[in-house]
Amino acid sequence: MAETNKTAEDAGQRRKILASSAYRLETVARACALLRVFGEGESLRLHEIVTRTSLDKSVAFRLVRTLEEAGFLHDTGGKRYRCAVRFPAAPKYRMGFATLAENSPFSAAVTESLRHAAAKESVELIVLNNRYSARAALRNAGRLVAERVDLVFEFQMFDRVAGRISALFQEAGIPMVAIDIPHPGATFYGANNYRLGLTAGQAAARWAKQNWDGKVDRVILLEARQAGVVPQLRIEGVEAGIHRILPLLGSEAFIHVDARGEFDKAMEEIRRLLRLAPSLRTLVVGLNDPSTLGALRGFEEAGLLNSCAGVALGATAEARAELIRPGSRLIGAVALFPELYGGDLIQLALDILAKRHTPPAIFAHHQLITVQNLARYYPHDARAQSAASFGN
Repeated sequence: MAETNKTAEDAGQRRKILASSAYRLETVARACALLRVFGEGESLRLHEIVTRTSLDKSVAFRLVRTLEEAGFLHDTGGKRYRCAVRFPAAPKYRMGFATLAENSPFSAAVTESLRHAAAKESVELIVLNNRYSARAALRNAGRLVAERVDLVFEFQMFDRVAGRISALFQEAGIPMVAIDIPHPGATFYGANNYRLGLTAGQAAARWAKQNWDGKVDRVILLEARQAGVVPQLRIEGVEAGIHRILPLLGSEAFIHVDARGEFDKAMEEIRRLLRLAPSLRTLVVGLNDPSTLGALRGFEEAGLLNSCAGVALGATAEARAELIRPGSRLIGAVALFPELYGGDLIQLALDILAKRHTPPAIFAHHQLITVQNLARYYPHDARAQSAASFGN
């Protein structure tokens, strides 16, 4: 029976080879092989090319002349030739990246920057989509183990599976860098969550002090409880920041809402709250951009936009567009600059793989972005705003 299975496997392999060979142009394949025998900047005579390629001398000669006419080889004199083609360097490492979700602006920005940084360092990057799903994150972890990658960047938000994901990589001997959500045993890269929240809370409270004389009826804090304890530090930081500026604001004014970090869920929760108590001056701060933007849309839908003001965490392109929209009640967004994550992450990964000392946690830089300082950090957005204003 085992022999029968082996025979079937061999036949299957032959079919695959024949199928892949059906589209192969042998002359092109030989030309490619010929070009690859040249070292960088190396000049070779015809007999050296023949020796390295094992091609017939007349075949090699015709290929050399054809490639020279096409500009892929240069005659350097003395019957020597140099390759004019630069081939991509062989990848130093294969790394895996399980991204939070392809439709998340923040995650998309991290993915783009990581792809760019990996290409720059000749790192092969395998990207999988966690789809905001604990099940998908576990499945992708198994796939990356099967791929035998050298290191994994894990970006998923479900605390309940973080330990299981970590265990999979630890058992396979694959080091892991956890992005924004800590995982047991992994090197952490992301926000200093408490300080991030502190910055957002102080910004919201200062605005209320300047525009509402400090008279705030309620503060809506939009959480994502499935992400666990550490991201919740953002919300604790927000509360602390508001109390620093508005110390008399009582704890009963703070309303905690689990919006799961989602635009639609935040808007739904705001609709519910506004049915119960509509006409109150409200500060809104969400765990991320989508939740804050969803909450503000809920106020706008109810015709109560002027009774609220919000601060977002992330400052992705969508949040920055809302920031400069006429009549917007988004007063600020704390930027984490996901478009810069890639360079830091790849360097961190290379240090880990080279056994250089690395700290257990590296915090990304953050900065409060407002209409006033937008041009300094995102000049393209500011130029687009100026063009739109001029057109009106």
